Amino acid sequence: MTINDVTTVMGQGLYTIVVTATPVLLVSLVVGLIISIFQTVTSIQEQTLTFVPKILSIFLTLIILGHWMLNNMVEYMTNLWGDFTLYIK
Repeated sequence: MTINDVTTVMGQGLYTIVVTATPVLLVSLVVGLIISIFQTVTSIQEQTLTFVPKILSIFLTLIILGHWMLNNMVEYMTNLWGDFTLYIK
């Protein structure tokens, strides 16, 4: 296994991580921004106000996109283990 093989596997792994995590992170970011704007407009400075909406939105995102996320990770692992004989050299 050469350095190029290692960097290819690591690059594919990092790409899979970024693509899989992006929807959840974007939803959390958008909900946090909306709650922050709401707090600024209404002058409510409660720190725990963002916790419940973020958790619910992340949970809903995982319910909706969980199948796609899991398939994305399984596809990467299938490709990784399918090429295992190439890495043993």
